[in-house]
Amino acid sequence: MCGISAMLGNPDLSIVKHMTNMQAHRGPDGNATWIGEHCSLGHSRLSIVDLLGSNQPLFSENGCVLVHNGEIYNHISIREELSHYPWNTKGDSETILALHSESKDRLNYEFLKSSEVKRNQFFRYETGYSKAGNPASRHVSWVKKLDGIWSFALWDPTSQELILSRDKLGVKPLSRTVVNDSLLVASESKAFRAHEDYITELDINSLIARLAYEYPLDNTTLFRNVIQVTPGSIETWKLDKNGNPVLTGLALLPRTINCESNEWNPSKEAHLLLESLQSGVSDRLMSDVPLGIVLSGGLDSSLIVALAKDSAEKEGLTVPECWTVAEDENNSDWLAAEIVASKLEVTHHKKILESDLFWKYLPKLSWSGEDLDVTVAFFQPLFENMSKRVKVGLCGQGADELHAGYSRYSDINKHRLLIESRLKSCEIDFAQNLLNLADSGYEYGLGKGLPWNNSTHNPSFNFSSLKNTLDFEINNGQLSNFQLRLVDRHSMSNGLEVRVPFLGTKHVDISSKLPMHWKLSENAIRGMEKAALREAAKLTNLPSSIIDRPKLPAGRSTSQSLLETFIKELKPRISEIILKNQSFGKILEKQQDIAVGLALFESIHIIDNGIGRENKGVIELIDDYLTKS
Repeated sequence: MCGISAMLGNPDLSIVKHMTNMQAHRGPDGNATWIGEHCSLGHSRLSIVDLLGSNQPLFSENGCVLVHNGEIYNHISIREELSHYPWNTKGDSETILALHSESKDRLNYEFLKSSEVKRNQFFRYETGYSKAGNPASRHVSWVKKLDGIWSFALWDPTSQELILSRDKLGVKPLSRTVVNDSLLVASESKAFRAHEDYITELDINSLIARLAYEYPLDNTTLFRNVIQVTPGSIETWKLDKNGNPVLTGLALLPRTINCESNEWNPSKEAHLLLESLQSGVSDRLMSDVPLGIVLSGGLDSSLIVALAKDSAEKEGLTVPECWTVAEDENNSDWLAAEIVASKLEVTHHKKILESDLFWKYLPKLSWSGEDLDVTVAFFQPLFENMSKRVKVGLCGQGADELHAGYSRYSDINKHRLLIESRLKSCEIDFAQNLLNLADSGYEYGLGKGLPWNNSTHNPSFNFSSLKNTLDFEINNGQLSNFQLRLVDRHSMSNGLEVRVPFLGTKHVDISSKLPMHWKLSENAIRGMEKAALREAAKLTNLPSSIIDRPKLPAGRSTSQSLLETFIKELKPRISEIILKNQSFGKILEKQQDIAVGLALFESIHIIDNGIGRENKGVIELIDDYLTKS
């Protein structure tokens, strides 16, 4: 895993070097930059595969230049298919260059004849950029051959084209913005501050959605005019005759949509579900460096441990060691993790969280996460501890979205009413736009490179059934903008790559076909979620106490009393934060941890343009927010 940077239009090597250095935590093993007449690329590397031979940027014989963040799990089969290609490395990233170079469609790079360049509030674009046959569509055939996780920027000097792409589920991050007459691209939004004319501003509309839904929606970020590249998309950018970056094409790979079967027989099909997960685990053991596993004691991480041990032993690899943190030894997660590690006979590293957990780690959590998270402060010491022994980890993220694991899924109507009540209590107009079809002044459209996919996110439709809920949360933010963002940002801030086997291609495909009542029992009570997955788990040697263990909220269950004490000590300041934000204060009153997160986010990322504030303490940061912002 790595951090990547790109600058199209008036490239400045000092800016790209600074962007790359600001993401050095993502790649502590080295960084490099390249500059051409129109484009510059940067890369900070965490060496995982082909340790000495795959430094980036990578170059092809036809002059193309690539920076890639992620892993291509089928790179060996691609190499065999393209054995005639003049390979320069033994790594997985070069397969992207090879597939691109071998694609005949890439040479057809003429602008659409009927196109003209226009401008919206975010970027310049060709009028046909999102229509069938646009320039990006000619890259779909070769990008579809990739099986893995990726965000990449590829400069083709023949077509004078910058290609951006992101994997289907958004495991790997990629954002962009336009400053003056330059397109800036980076793995993390904070890197844009390397440009002296970039100003960090809070996007209030994105914030309201984040507060109501509990995760950022669509391609938004909390930073104004910073847009995420759509998961599962390919964008093509060129310079117009005046040297301005223009979005010439945008194509989408197939989206993950639940298409449930009428029946599912556990006695005949549970083994297929388990085998699909086993495949995802096996693929993600690909590494030339030590690998470990996050073990929470829940069903998901426990399954990963069991299957990773099986795969490692079959393939003659070292069995991964496991890591657990909790606030005390009586914590239910801690006890469950001990049971799993003992039963499976794996090495188990355990750490009791310090009493000052939140005071010590929240500034780094906010700086790294670029969001409002507070409850998951334990991620920082967890990944910090793991990174002392391994460079790669596996975790159980993604299972809850695929298999209906969250408690809110058992009462979707209640959750819908909660979101609606939050939006109705908000005095900012955009909150009503999320409920209705009112015009907000934004342009909308999935597949148009814009921050918002739709003109409405009305909960009445998106949470009208379990299927609609899962489709919405997989494709509109809960998975990519919350769970995957958490794992990526906080592991990479410690120079650790964490992989997500549940999101392997085979497991996602077979899970999407499960009947809804095999994801969540029609007579759902606590512990009845993930019904099919639990049947598959019965085929492993996990103890029944783990297989039948109900889902618990990770952050709160891991450090509940520490969080409660922290919030209690900050009560006076939380009241001031709520008072300062009266237009949406009623939402914050019932999410006091988020009120703290908001103050920290704005203090660290917005005040003083977000420069040099990440090392300040919690109290100083909050007080600065209350007095300066």
